[in-house]
Amino acid sequence: MSATTEPRGRNWFESLAVNAQLVSGLPDSLLVADSTLNGQPVRYLAVVADANNRFPRARNGEVGLLEGWGLAQAIDQVIEQDREREDKRALIAIVDVPSQAYGRREEALGIHQALAGAVDSYARARLAGHAVIALLVGKAMSGAFLAHGYQANRLIALRDPSVMVHAMGKESAARVTLRSVDELEALASTIAPMAYDIESYDSLGLLWETLSVDDAVKPQADDVARVQGCLSSALDDIANSPRDLRSRLGATNREASSRVRELLRAQW
Repeated sequence: MSATTEPRGRNWFESLAVNAQLVSGLPDSLLVADSTLNGQPVRYLAVVADANNRFPRARNGEVGLLEGWGLAQAIDQVIEQDREREDKRALIAIVDVPSQAYGRREEALGIHQALAGAVDSYARARLAGHAVIALLVGKAMSGAFLAHGYQANRLIALRDPSVMVHAMGKESAARVTLRSVDELEALASTIAPMAYDIESYDSLGLLWETLSVDDAVKPQADDVARVQGCLSSALDDIANSPRDLRSRLGATNREASSRVRELLRAQW
């Protein structure tokens, strides 16, 4: 998979968490900061490129061993510190991750456990009463997205051609399915889960909102204000909703998933 060429995650983190208090003791590939949004305490989290990462496979914004365990550490810290607080910090995951880190060292040292640790921490935070929002500003690919963002109460995506969600890159998917990239794109035009564009992903009912900005790479003041307004609305919506992920099953392209769950509930 090609490396991330635009520091979208870093740029959006720095724009949203301006003057925020950075959390220390984490890998350089993680940016974490505490701030407020419309009067509510929040913690912003972003995985970013680190050219000096000790694991070469995780130098371009991939989610690897350090990133998985680091996310879990930053989230568990919030859960523990806010355990007795009524105004629990919301977690806002800024997502621009090209993939999980593929490498022999990653496999040998248990990347599956590192990423599962991040997933578990996000889920436990959500169930403990912390609002969790994922803001998709770039790629949200493969196990990286599962570890960083997918457990959110609400998913918000920028409407931009470079914002995409999928299990793997086009070239890899073409090899796995024994098709050319052109054939894969033709198939994706009729089968939404195989497509890469954010509109197709939105048709699956997983996104709470999509919004346009003038500059998705280097957000300007109006872009930041627009996103902050959307994040605030999402926090209000979460406050009056269940903590599970049932809101993702309402789209037409999820009718089969909804029906399966109905049948399972009836049997159990």
